[in-house]
Amino acid sequence: MQALDWTVIGLFAVVLVAIIVWVLKKKQDSSGDYFLAGRDATWIAIGASIFASNIGSEHLVGLAGTGAESGMAMAHWEIQGWIILILGWVFVPFYSRSMVYTMPEFLERRYNSRSRTILSFISLISYVLTKVAVTVYAGGLVFQQVFGIETLWGVDFFWIAAIGLVILTAIYTVIGGMKSVLYTSVLQAPLLLLGSAVILVMGLRELGGWEELMRVCGLDSINDHGDTRLNLMRSNNDPSVPWLGAIVGSAIIGFWYWCTDQYIVQRVLSGKNERQARRGAIFGAYLKLLPVFLFLIPGMIAFALHHKLGNFLPIDGETGRAISDAAFPVLVAKLLPAGLKGLVVCGILAALMSSLASLFNSSAMLFTIDFYKRFRPKTPEKRLVRIGQIATIGVVILGILWIPIMRSVGDVLYAYLQEVQSVLAPGIAAAFLLGVCWKRASALGGMWGLLSGMIIGLTRLGAKVYYEAINTFAGESLFKHVFYDVNWLFFCGWMFLACVIVVVVVSYATAAPSPAKIQGLVFGTATPKQRAATRASWNGWDVFHTAVILGITTLFYIYFW
Repeated sequence: MQALDWTVIGLFAVVLVAIIVWVLKKKQDSSGDYFLAGRDATWIAIGASIFASNIGSEHLVGLAGTGAESGMAMAHWEIQGWIILILGWVFVPFYSRSMVYTMPEFLERRYNSRSRTILSFISLISYVLTKVAVTVYAGGLVFQQVFGIETLWGVDFFWIAAIGLVILTAIYTVIGGMKSVLYTSVLQAPLLLLGSAVILVMGLRELGGWEELMRVCGLDSINDHGDTRLNLMRSNNDPSVPWLGAIVGSAIIGFWYWCTDQYIVQRVLSGKNERQARRGAIFGAYLKLLPVFLFLIPGMIAFALHHKLGNFLPIDGETGRAISDAAFPVLVAKLLPAGLKGLVVCGILAALMSSLASLFNSSAMLFTIDFYKRFRPKTPEKRLVRIGQIATIGVVILGILWIPIMRSVGDVLYAYLQEVQSVLAPGIAAAFLLGVCWKRASALGGMWGLLSGMIIGLTRLGAKVYYEAINTFAGESLFKHVFYDVNWLFFCGWMFLACVIVVVVVSYATAAPSPAKIQGLVFGTATPKQRAATRASWNGWDVFHTAVILGITTLFYIYFW
């Protein structure tokens, strides 16, 4: 890092502080102001926040790392603009009509209060143990590689970078709430896009162009079935990413994440009306087409450079293998000139801070609205804002305490995250999908669908920890075959089917919901006035841009098939 790089970073910090000061001058006396930015966000702010919130260190570290490790196979999870379109076209009307603050609150209206509690609990635990901790862990790794500092003042620089990142982000999230998350995202998203695009161009120039990348990545088979790093659709016998499992599993995980997860949907709930919310989702879907090219392909470039040069990526001293998760920060450190390096570091910092800020705000909102306010419904609005700020600090502390455990995560961070999410998603996805699409889904049906998903998922995770700990000493059994040996993507699909069956069976065995309870929350129950409002919220331009996104997605699958 040279003086020019530090100057660029300093300018970025000044602009960031200016935005936060501007946010502070706006009144945020109510929980709606603090958590949903007063529900007056425009489509640009919503779309930029969806993208910036999604892009965190699991992309800068994990997605680039999986590109270096295995190539195009994990792109199924990143070319998912089409699922964000489902959020905008299908779910936005239901969420807007219900006027809820959180996704658990929506489930309470559709099912019962116990469903709300179950989803709130699952969401909070998953945020702290996966998203917050992993983002912080990877952030420390990124800055350790970019700055090239092992220790500072006798302390591992990883911890200084990780904890400093958390504290800095928590300060502006606690102070500014959702407005600070939305409006800083408008600054951060362009920086991140520009910085990553520079990495892509510089990496291809260093390697020798796109054709050379395709040649090197297509040289060797990556499994016993002839697939290379260029294959998006791998043999169904591939042990890691079989094509059928990838399509089904990525769709289930993507539906849960983009259409039902508080972390993402909160951006849409902040829209001033249904039109702005939908167009924000469409804009976010456009932006979601980019990560494959901005992060995964640079990881493949890092692999190709390492293949040609032999010493591009750092080597793990214990295994002797290249450290794949270091791909993106190594590209920054080795390829970029002064000034550009500072700009890209700002983009990385922007991604980390935006992702963490969204996590902190969503976690605090879940705790405040779905736990605290339910037990103390008469709490003044200003008090709720204060409780949300305290809850954010609590999430920060828990995330930091979990970092030492996260440092033992496997070699490819992104694949680890998707595998964990594959057992979180099915039960929630089944409850939401049937709840919105099927009038007969009962309160107990939805609740038991959620519970069965949680029980099956925790059993799968427990079996994975147990059998990997005892390794070869485990004997064969039906339990081991079902909960450990089955490929994680196929398990996700079968788990989703099991949860759907539970919802259907329990629903038919229990009383159907009354028409008044599900009014406007399920297909076919909207009033003429509600249907007219939804129809008036879109026009030909929305349809045109939707078709463009679907067309680009189709062409991507054809090219990398």
